[in-house]
Formats: sequence, structure tokens, C-alpha cells
Amino acid sequence: MDNVHLMGNGNVAIRFKPTPKTYKSSNPINQKIPTSLNGSVATELSFEEVPVSKAFVKKILEIELILSKKPLDVTKLKQLAASEGGLINDDIRRKVWPKLLGLDTKKAVPPPSEEELLAHPEYHQVVLDVNRSLKRFPPGIPYDQRVALQDQLTRLILRVIIKYPHLRYYQGYHDVAVTFLLVVGESDAFQIMEVLSTEHLKDCMEPTMDKTSRLLNFIYPLIKRLHPTLFEYMERSGVGTMFCLPWFLTWYGHSLNQYHDVVRLYDFFLVSPPLMPLYLAATIVVHRQDEIFCADCDMAGIHSLLSQIPDDLPFESLLEQATKLYDDYPPNSIEAEVTDRINKELQLRRRDDKRRQATRHIAHRGWQNRLAAHWAIVPRFIPRPLQVRYILVTATLVGLYAYFRMADALSTDSVLLGR
Repeated sequence: MDNVHLMGNGNVAIRFKPTPKTYKSSNPINQKIPTSLNGSVATELSFEEVPVSKAFVKKILEIELILSKKPLDVTKLKQLAASEGGLINDDIRRKVWPKLLGLDTKKAVPPPSEEELLAHPEYHQVVLDVNRSLKRFPPGIPYDQRVALQDQLTRLILRVIIKYPHLRYYQGYHDVAVTFLLVVGESDAFQIMEVLSTEHLKDCMEPTMDKTSRLLNFIYPLIKRLHPTLFEYMERSGVGTMFCLPWFLTWYGHSLNQYHDVVRLYDFFLVSPPLMPLYLAATIVVHRQDEIFCADCDMAGIHSLLSQIPDDLPFESLLEQATKLYDDYPPNSIEAEVTDRINKELQLRRRDDKRRQATRHIAHRGWQNRLAAHWAIVPRFIPRPLQVRYILVTATLVGLYAYFRMADALSTDSVLLGR
């Protein structure tokens, strides 16, 4: 098979070529299954190759020349990875991605035993998410090849969280890992994910999502600086930040339809600061301002619009804008504004909490008053021998009602508070 590249260490990497038809499987894992990434479903990637211009052919030759020289000019490689077109193709990425992170791919690390993998508490969740990732694999590959890649992806993820037990797996991590697996193979992908998990993605791998939720709030001060009117419109809608959660957690790998867009962004993010995906998010939102203003100013409408990323976004231009935005407004320059925003949200939640509690208290007092009036007339209509039985049955029914009422209220509170 001409698009399968067997590597020297026994791992598999894929050279993607356009295929005349899409691979269809009767296996249930080929069905669309919602994930917890904002209730979204991973898009089915198109692996169609993009024609290479003459300018990019020249760029490939320049990269190959740099790779052939010692000492390696990593600074120049990073500049080329960030510049227009990125690293052009996966053959180049396979050579350059590890070098951008300063990795020595000759020092292969042996994987854990099968017993260690199976015993990990996240094993079943990882397998479930990997099974959901079928649409992120290239179409047309044989069933046994696909199964082998899924096994490698499961092992790759578990290797990282076994080596770093303080890191917590999150749903969406597999979308990042699968991209590196497909390009460089399992061994090099492990080393890459090891670095990213302890640097770029470390805040996403905390025991709770508190830090991630905080970081998402950076997009609003950025949108405000780029387009104050759009900022106010989105604030009025109450759309919040959940629409860009998958973008940040997966480096857009979960949300894009074109494979060449995914790997182009990965070229860029590998040589950028950790919050650059959020700066790109702000530029994407502002780029789509006309669509947003045409949508109803409510959470549902704008969230639905922004959750779907169009295929025709001018990513090269957006990456340039994101870079300039980062240079003009680095994270430390808007940190205080983010903190103030979060504090105001907490105050609003506490106020809403108190209002709901007061409403429940008033409703509860109303029931008590009606119940007291009810007990007052019981002796008039029910014979004395039956009064005790009546009281017991009624008390049981009231208790059940109160229990389910309270459970429903707690469930509603949890949803409103985003727990």
C-alpha cells in the first residue's frame, strides 16, 4: 500500500494520498457518537492533498538544506514552520517536528507492559475515545491497519499518563495525539506528547478544568480590543466561552474538516506560546463578525454558529493576525482584566444562587401553610380510627414529593453552575 510507511522502529506512519472513495465500516465504532467536548462530534477529515506551488518547492529545498547541516539551525526551522505554508508536507514534518522540540528520537523509550496499560484507571475511557476517533484516520486503509493504529493511539496516550501520574487525561487529548501518531509514528509521537503534556497542555491536564475555564476567558479581552462592538454583542448574547473549548483542548484537531489545515496549525502551535490557540480563536471570531451580527443575539444561536468552523477560513492570514495580536497584547497585559471578568461572573452566580434558594424557601413555606390548613380539617371528615393511617400515608407521599423536588432543583443548579 503506497500510503503506508513502515518506520525503522516497527511503527507505522501514513503518507496521505487522495483516495477515490471513502472507507466505510459496518463496525459500530464508525457511527457518530457525541463526546463531552461541548456535545460536539468529531468531524470527518478530508485527506485530499493540496497542490504544492513553486514557492513551496523552494521552501522544501531550503528545509532539506538546513537539515543536512550541523549544527542544526533550529531557530530557522521554527521560522519556516511558522511562516506561510508551514512545513508543506508530512515527509518534512516527520523530520522536523521532533527537532522543533529538541528531541533525540534515537533514544527510544520502551512502552509499559500490557498489564500496566490494562490496570490504569483511565484505560477504558481512553479506549472509548479512541474508538470514537475513527473519522480522524485516513479513509481507505484496511481494517487491520486501522485497528493497529487505534491500538498504537491507546498505548501512546496511556504511556504519557502512566509516566506522569499527576497529569489527568481529558477527552480531546486523543485528537491531539492521533495527529502526531499519523505523521511521525508511535515512538516519536510519545516523545512529542510528553513535552506538550508537561508544557503547552499541562493546564488542561489538571484534576479539574478550573484552569482551562479561566484561560478561555482570555478571548473576550482580545475580541474587545479588535472589535468593541462585536464584544458587546457577544456579551449581551451570553454565549460565554464553551464554543472554543474544543479548539483549545485539541488544537482545533476535533473541529476542522481538512487534514491539511490541522497539520498546518500544528506546525504553527509547536513553535508558538501555549496560549496562541486562544489568540487564533479571537481572530477567527472577529473574522466571522458579519455572520455573528446576522445571528440572533442569544446564546443558542451564536454558540451553534461558532461551534462549526467553515472550511474556507483564510488560515494564513488569521495566523499572521494572531501573531500580531499576541505581540500587541501578551497574556500578562490582559491578565487583570481576565481576573476581573471571572470575579464578576462568580458574583453573578452567587447572587443567582441566593435568589433560587429564596424562591425555594418561599415555595416551601407555602407548602407548610397549606399542609397545616389541611391537617386542621382532617378530624371533621375522617373517622378517628382511620386518622393515624391517613396521616402516615399522606406524610409518606409528601416526603417522596419533597425528595424528588429537591433532587430536581439540585440537578438544575448543577447545570446552571456548569458543574
